[in-house]
Amino acid sequence: MQWAVANDYAVFTHDLDFGTMLALSGVNGPSVLQVRCINVLPEAIGTLVLSVLRSYATEMEQGALVVVDECRARARILPLTRRG
Repeated sequence: MQWAVANDYAVFTHDLDFGTMLALSGVNGPSVLQVRCINVLPEAIGTLVLSVLRSYATEMEQGALVVVDECRARARILPLTRRG
């Protein structure tokens, strides 16, 4: 995560720990694109990932957690705060 911030990169992951780290840390970045699909092979999710990157480019430039699965995508702007 520190490397991504220092080098102005986003994190692309299937690991749920990155979203948890963002939530607990309260930081503004890096942006994280979290894929929650069963089949994460490039040929299975490539088109979906490219579509989400185009759709959420502005949010990811601001700093966001973008979560995508086969049915939907959603974005939360960083820092993540508790709703309530």
